[in-house]
Amino acid sequence: MELKLLNKSKDMMEIEVKGEDETLLYPLQQKLLQDESVEYATYIMGHPLLDHPKLVVKVKEGKPQNALKRAAKALANQYKECLTLFQKESK
Repeated sequence: MELKLLNKSKDMMEIEVKGEDETLLYPLQQKLLQDESVEYATYIMGHPLLDHPKLVVKVKEGKPQNALKRAAKALANQYKECLTLFQKESK
């Protein structure tokens, strides 16, 4: 995965996400939307052969990059818990 910052302002950022698809972007968007400081979060897929997906985050307060970090950490922890349960059940 490669991230490229396309636009950034005080309360909004747009990131191009190379090498990923909706498998990552949809759960990330959902976690962002659960954050009360996030005004909106969306992703744009574009043409599958010509474009890389873009993630757009706008916050009511704070910094958009902090909201993105919180969402990514929350997802990582959720998947880590899931992996632990799978490993426990497969013994």
